[in-house]
Amino acid sequence: MSVLKFGIPKGSLEDSTIELLRKSGWRITKSSRSYFPYIDDPDITCSLVRAQEMSRYVELGALDCGITGKDWTEENHSDVEAVCDLVYSKASFRPTRWVLAVPAGSPIKSPEDLEGKRISTELTGFTARYFADKGIKVDVEFSWGATEAKISQGLCDAIVEVTETGSTLRANGLVIIADLMESNPQLIANRDAMADPVRSAKIEQISTLLKAALAAEGVVGLKMNVPRAQLEAVTSALPSVTAPTVADLLEADWVSVETIISEKAVRDLVPVLLKAGAVGIVEYPLNKLI
Repeated sequence: MSVLKFGIPKGSLEDSTIELLRKSGWRITKSSRSYFPYIDDPDITCSLVRAQEMSRYVELGALDCGITGKDWTEENHSDVEAVCDLVYSKASFRPTRWVLAVPAGSPIKSPEDLEGKRISTELTGFTARYFADKGIKVDVEFSWGATEAKISQGLCDAIVEVTETGSTLRANGLVIIADLMESNPQLIANRDAMADPVRSAKIEQISTLLKAALAAEGVVGLKMNVPRAQLEAVTSALPSVTAPTVADLLEADWVSVETIISEKAVRDLVPVLLKAGAVGIVEYPLNKLI
């Protein structure tokens, strides 16, 4: 089998991606001196690549697939295939918004009011295309960071910045006047790799198990023994992904009940189950839910 070239995003997504891959079944060992981490799969090689550049490497075929934000794929205008979205509760994998913001009290109330004005952002390509599509002439400048401070220093009239809640923007005296794009991490792939049956099968395997690990986030398995006479009372109290699994025990008057539920629900559910007649309740973690 040809070896699949897989890109891991270096930076803010790096540790979360490696942990997600661990839950998916792959162990990755990295060194501070190497950009090529070891992965315990002979059919995959890994490279650490900045998320901002990932889609370019994938499009050009230097990588067969990789994980990056939808925003950077849009920024680079890359012709790649989005295999699956990767969104869950950890901060690095929550959806974000790219917004247009101006100082509170500014006469600028809409994108149209920025005609002839200067905008500072890391997302220069996408921002330029956004305004060009609207027929609004603006000067878009690249920001190396601390973008919120550019306005107070008189270096620009507006910024395009990434945010989850807008709290940092408000803390810097800015208000959002338009939402430009919602972004989330994605597994992306080179189109030629997806057309190759061998590499495509490996990419689909990675996608399936990544999604399975995400689906298991925040849920647990719950198993208990229940007197047969109390089975209906116990099962009616159980929320589950599907109907609970019920299996006969050696003693005819008892059954085993197993289900998958939200981890947060367990603390309130256990007293209800005990009262309904369940005993020997066992909670166990899940790595994947397929």
